Amino acid sequence: MTAFTTIQTRPFDGQKPGTSGLRKKVRVFQQPGYLENFVQAIFDSIGDCTGKTLALGGDGRFFNREAIQIILKMAAGNGFARVMVGQGGILSTPAASCVIRKYQTFGGIILSASHNPGGADEDFGIKYNIPAGGPAPEAVTEAIYARTQQIDEYHTTQVGDVDLDQLGEYPLGDMVVQVFDPVADYAALMQELFDFDAIRALFAGGFRMKFDAMHAVTGPYAKAILEGLLAAPAGTVMNGTPLEDFGHGHPDPNLVHAHDLVEALFGADAPDFGAASDGDGDRNMILGRGFYVTPSDSLAVLAANATLCPGYAKGLAGIARSMPTSAAADRVAAALGIPCYETPTGWKFFGTLLDAGKATLCGEESFGTGSDHVREKDGLWAVLMWLNVLAKRQQPVAEIVREHWAKYGRNVYSRHDYEAIDSAAANGLMEHLRGLDLKGQSLGAYKVAFNDDFAYTDPVDGSVSTKQGVRIVFDDGSRVVFRLSGTGTEGATLRVYIEQFQPDPAQHHLDPQVALADLIKIARDVAQIEARTGRTEPTVIT
Repeated sequence: MTAFTTIQTRPFDGQKPGTSGLRKKVRVFQQPGYLENFVQAIFDSIGDCTGKTLALGGDGRFFNREAIQIILKMAAGNGFARVMVGQGGILSTPAASCVIRKYQTFGGIILSASHNPGGADEDFGIKYNIPAGGPAPEAVTEAIYARTQQIDEYHTTQVGDVDLDQLGEYPLGDMVVQVFDPVADYAALMQELFDFDAIRALFAGGFRMKFDAMHAVTGPYAKAILEGLLAAPAGTVMNGTPLEDFGHGHPDPNLVHAHDLVEALFGADAPDFGAASDGDGDRNMILGRGFYVTPSDSLAVLAANATLCPGYAKGLAGIARSMPTSAAADRVAAALGIPCYETPTGWKFFGTLLDAGKATLCGEESFGTGSDHVREKDGLWAVLMWLNVLAKRQQPVAEIVREHWAKYGRNVYSRHDYEAIDSAAANGLMEHLRGLDLKGQSLGAYKVAFNDDFAYTDPVDGSVSTKQGVRIVFDDGSRVVFRLSGTGTEGATLRVYIEQFQPDPAQHHLDPQVALADLIKIARDVAQIEARTGRTEPTVIT
């Protein structure tokens, strides 16, 4: 028997998990006891861990390996029988969900700050996923937070570190650490869902693609699946080696941060298809030759074409989207005669719908798309689904999207992000918006149908979520939405979403910033953005 050690500790302020776990600067996590307290709070909140199996891994960012060694020793100290850890400490968020579900573990701990920068002076994060494979629901995260405020001790084991780079099983105290291939189970699942023969034939026919892994976690997955199983040419995967600082980049797959990919797709001799994923592999950006597909349109197009893929050949039970995501998917759902659910932002809100069989595809405007195959959004899955559709339809990306708009109409859409603004100013702006009664008023050429602060009652478990974003909806269905993001670590990020439905194909070619110019001005004026934040322009426009 190995002697377990109980260490006395004291609570740290501010260990309240956000929409995707606890995210702070690396130096905050490096404080003695800080990570340990939060991990112990997880273990104390999820029930008896004795004899259970835990999945563990992360996106490879700075402090990932050190954190894994701490958590392994604490898992042993808390009675776990086995921890499955990805080789090299690597495990994408969707792959973690896959492994949790396949091996029926007692949930898993994922180490990532998603699309936030990495490095000694940058961000780190940790979250717990439940045995269903999805992010912990609010009842669990609230219990974890409550425990962090009262914690006075944590349990660990005084043993040496485990070699994370060699596959195999290793004793750690009375526990077994299983270092496993983080790609194999995920790749097997993808082969069940998509027509790999058709995609392989697409590449064999000269189809060219660039996938930007952004020096983050999807590099090994993309190389194994795209360049390996699907025989895409070597070099298809860009920036494919995970680095602790993501190569000094910002692993956020958008038009600003994935600039090398964007230049390739909009340049001379551009490939047919481009895609990128983020830090932990759960987001995606889709590009055609000289053509950007918004995440909202991507969800709608995939839903409309889902039956081309073997895993979805029988059709969809329903679609779910976050409230700020455009209503493009709603129009597909209506045409298919299936429900479309509008939820708060945060993948955990899709979990109950997926578990209940009410939804098959889910999506968020923040570059997240997924399905009921796991309980996380899944970047590489979305890329493979697009490849399956392209292989079957034998049309360019732009043509597929334009045909979609011609059939369903176009939800012209843009998101304006104001990053790292003063938190007090951001909260004041939101309180100002919540206090407005605009119903019946005219703002420019638009008449307000209603404005509210979005609240959601889960149709499965009845749980209620309030203050999920301020909406101003106009008579013609256009709308602007304001919400503060819960994923940053410095100041606040104000996200402003602008949407207008355009049924006229003659107007579908317009640049969204041009088509939405009047609504963009209305949004800035009604929220008093410049006066309250000092910002005259957004940090990022997508």
